[in-house]
Amino acid sequence: MEASILIFKFFLIIFIFFFFFNGNQNQKSILGKARIIDGDTIHIGNNKIRLHGIDAPEINQECSYNNEDWKCGQLSKNFLLNLINLDVVNCQVKTIDKYKRYIAICFVNNLNINETMVKNGWAIAYRYYSKDYVNEELIAKKNKVGIWKGKFIEPYLFRKKNN
Repeated sequence: MEASILIFKFFLIIFIFFFFFNGNQNQKSILGKARIIDGDTIHIGNNKIRLHGIDAPEINQECSYNNEDWKCGQLSKNFLLNLINLDVVNCQVKTIDKYKRYIAICFVNNLNINETMVKNGWAIAYRYYSKDYVNEELIAKKNKVGIWKGKFIEPYLFRKKNN
């Protein structure tokens, strides 16, 4: 009987060890200097990374303000470029998408890049995949910053219309 209890305890300890320690090892981190593709996509080395939970205007997308068109897609990219400012980016991978890009939450100097892009109005919360940045979007919309200062087509609708 005592041998059965010892065996049970042994397997319980093994199970707990793998449950708690193996989970953290499965989360991939990508660290390095980033090349900015657009407002929600970066490359670190050969790793293509799409910022989780956000959708930024496409590079060729224009928005309007006071009946004037402006290159909001390019400005979104520029904001991300200035935010990262050649610093090392640390991305915590959540998953891989159908295009074989890493979907990640990325940080520069402990600042959440995804959140900052939305809060400053250069990306929207991508509700189809996540509700993570909805509050930040509400702040940007209220403050009329970035693309929220005028009119725009949501990036996913712009892609759908132009592909």
